[in-house]
Amino acid sequence: MRNSLKYLDYISYQLKRLSLIQTGIAQSGHPTSCLSAADICTALFFEVMHFDPDNYHELNNDRFILSKGHASALLYAIWHILGKISYEELIQYRSFDSPLEGHPTFRFAYTEAATGSLGIGLSIGVGEAWIAKRESRNFHTYILLGDGEMSEGSNWEAIMRAGELKLSNITAIIDCNQLSQSETSLFERSSYSTLKQGFESFGWHIIEVNGHNIEALINALNNKEISGPKAILAYTEKGHGIPSIANHQGYHGKVFSANLLAEKLDELEKNNPSATDTKLVKSIWQPSLPQQMPKLTLAKNDNNLYEKALQELYQQILQPIATRKAAGIALAIIGSGDKSIACLDADVKNSTYTELFETYFPERFFQCFIAEQNMISIALGLERQGKKPFAATFASFLTRAHDQIRMAAIGNSKIKIIGSHAGVSIGQDGPSQMGLEDIALFAGLPNSIILYPSDGISTYKLFSILNQYQGGIGYMRTTRAETPSLYTKTDSFNLGGSYVLRSSENDQICIVTAGITIFEALKAYEKLINEGISVAVIDAYCLKPIDIRTIIKIAKLSKNKILTIEDHYEAGGIGQLIGVQCSQLNISVYSLFVPSIPRSGSPEKLLSWAKIDYVSIVEKVKEIITKF
Repeated sequence: MRNSLKYLDYISYQLKRLSLIQTGIAQSGHPTSCLSAADICTALFFEVMHFDPDNYHELNNDRFILSKGHASALLYAIWHILGKISYEELIQYRSFDSPLEGHPTFRFAYTEAATGSLGIGLSIGVGEAWIAKRESRNFHTYILLGDGEMSEGSNWEAIMRAGELKLSNITAIIDCNQLSQSETSLFERSSYSTLKQGFESFGWHIIEVNGHNIEALINALNNKEISGPKAILAYTEKGHGIPSIANHQGYHGKVFSANLLAEKLDELEKNNPSATDTKLVKSIWQPSLPQQMPKLTLAKNDNNLYEKALQELYQQILQPIATRKAAGIALAIIGSGDKSIACLDADVKNSTYTELFETYFPERFFQCFIAEQNMISIALGLERQGKKPFAATFASFLTRAHDQIRMAAIGNSKIKIIGSHAGVSIGQDGPSQMGLEDIALFAGLPNSIILYPSDGISTYKLFSILNQYQGGIGYMRTTRAETPSLYTKTDSFNLGGSYVLRSSENDQICIVTAGITIFEALKAYEKLINEGISVAVIDAYCLKPIDIRTIIKIAKLSKNKILTIEDHYEAGGIGQLIGVQCSQLNISVYSLFVPSIPRSGSPEKLLSWAKIDYVSIVEKVKEIITKF
């Protein structure tokens, strides 16, 4: 060991003390959850981990993810001791202007992952460990989890994948303090042997240790004889160090008033012999710096070798094609010129056509299987290591990963997500496979964009916009059915743009739509124009930010009437995105959308049933201009 156990005990005491002070001054937080893990973090940061505190973003630093994000005061206490947060900054914990938030976000410069919603951290760690193994890098990833969060299914998705990949560069430390928020944890009830067996069944090596024995923790963490992923079951007390509250239920998220805080600090000091040792106070900790990272040698792709094949793929985009396939082609072509792009799949690569990317760039393709929550968080881990992740699956299955996507947005992630098989137009597979909520899901995220192409050319060009967007999460919605070519190679597309496909001085209503229903709108236009009814048609290919300026301009030239059509439920869809922005204007907005839970059937039958086909559009236009 580099440091004496007495010194490490002193560090642990300081972490506990500072956690109590932060939460006490803030009158908010989870002090007992910090106390249970203080010895674990002491062993990790001050003895085991190789990292440079002065160069946090050095890619070969060992990584630490606080999955139990409610113990954030402990994380901030660590970085105070490491000299990166002043005491004055520390005691602003949980205040509005402080980056030291209640659960860590990237407003705090030394956060590895935005956490707080439990069951997130381990998957992010798997992403970091996976890319490290792929690229023969020598850092180790540590994730601190609470025993309560081990009932989250997303953790078991990560455990299963890490075991199959034999990731020997990842360690999960479970803070087994037995107490969840309202009662004992699930695994404590059935005994921790069940948790141990679960890990072992997926190829993890288990070490059980007293979580308050720093020497035992160091030995467990430094165990180099293990070839696969490692989980340490650290048996701890919630509130450890303060006997009057240790291992007592009812203290989760409970802070102490000024009088009680002084009392608990005094109790903590009396139970720590090294607390007042002046020699230890003057000791200076020195980091164990990361090993020199070898030059990164990725497998090289000979672009000349692929140029012909990629050009042939590009020619397919110019023909009638499903936008899901066009997206797969675009990803492969753009990926050939940007080696930082990585592709993640959830066992649907032959439906989303991400298999094309895998064909040319297998070293940058990550198969996550049917585990969408894990896929999104693995993407975050790849992003933390400098990659540009594109994650693809059916739009309907992204709802399962909504929490992970939401947390990615909170963490200011720039990941790209492709949701295929959107809407009832997929046909006979039925409602479980139809993405009908995805626009609402992504529209509600801060700083997100939503792109919804209609043909091969628009898909390809919008894909470039998706790749270049760095403001937040980017989402592309694609469809299963093959659609005819609508645009040409010379047409240009912009973030926040739209295309006015049909317009005249005599328009009686402005039709706004996107994706597959554009073709229904254009068929309706032809029928209406033959009957002497002129309408405008706009392709709102960018739904967020939506081109409301153009839409309002054309609407004002169309008797102040808008009709939106979408293969999506009403809530959070195109109609509402436009309607809310026209609510203070003298513009009437009418909508056609999927009205209720659909069923299996042909695409044509389903479009007709939902009244978003061209026949229904014609009927609705006539109804509006007649009655209103």
